Amino acid sequence: MKPSRPFRFSLQVPHSVSRGEWVELARRAEDTGFDLLVTADHLGGPAPLVALAVAAEATERLRLGTMVLNNDFYHPSLLARDAATLDLLSDGRLELGLGAGHAWPEYERAGLVFDPPVRRVDRLEEAVAILRRLLDGETVTHHGAHYDLREEAVAPRPVQARVPLLVGGGGDRVLGVGARLADAIGFTGLGRTLEDGQHHEPAGFSPARVAEQVAHAERQAGERWPSIELQVLVQAVVVTNDPVRAAEDLIATHLRTMSVDDVLATPYLMVGSEWELIDRLVDRRERWGFTHYTVRADALGQIEGVIAALARR
Repeated sequence: MKPSRPFRFSLQVPHSVSRGEWVELARRAEDTGFDLLVTADHLGGPAPLVALAVAAEATERLRLGTMVLNNDFYHPSLLARDAATLDLLSDGRLELGLGAGHAWPEYERAGLVFDPPVRRVDRLEEAVAILRRLLDGETVTHHGAHYDLREEAVAPRPVQARVPLLVGGGGDRVLGVGARLADAIGFTGLGRTLEDGQHHEPAGFSPARVAEQVAHAERQAGERWPSIELQVLVQAVVVTNDPVRAAEDLIATHLRTMSVDDVLATPYLMVGSEWELIDRLVDRRERWGFTHYTVRADALGQIEGVIAALARR
């Protein structure tokens, strides 16, 4: 059984229409008890690290993260510099999350080659290994399949002795990269990307598949497993005294392949009364080891009681 960690909660805000709105959300997240404010990384949305720099100025305690950067949009030596600078200017509050990228229309718009998944994941693995060394203060010479660095080092140095790295995604190979190299693994439960290039099948939402992916990550992690945080990206929060009806509504509008039982059981959705959700999160920590939950802005006004009940537990 994985050693029990305290719960953490992060708020993902992929879009903002003004500085005032962004600052207000950051302060609300801090006041509400969220541990982190995190950004997504899609063309058409704010630049993730720039947005976090503004949030750092508006808050005092709130940690700042990316859920997740598209690795193919960055070179690891340049990303390490930006990450170290943000950690320095936020007084050591950065947590850096990366993924392999999936939205092929964004690659086309940016003039980037959208490689097959195996190559994108290979590139992610190489980049994460380089980032770890650079952020840890090493001078790195590296001649790999995707990156070539010669005596590269990060200046300025980050405040944190170890900037936390998260690797997240829906596929087993990406989860394996996180298990072998990162401080945290981000589970999404998402399957193949649909034809629009943006949305996914909820192929990993069933409890059986969740158990399979956690077991896979544990095998890949080996001795590292007790030290790794497991994070979940929650797709919807509905706090209600009629969870069956709410589950039926989600199935009708977004999750046609799922059953009511799976909607209520999956860690990727929070549907139920406040106390039902509290009990389920505690159960999922014991069952699968999940302790960090990321929700979106539509959870504000619903999730506060859950956070208050589970803070530091």
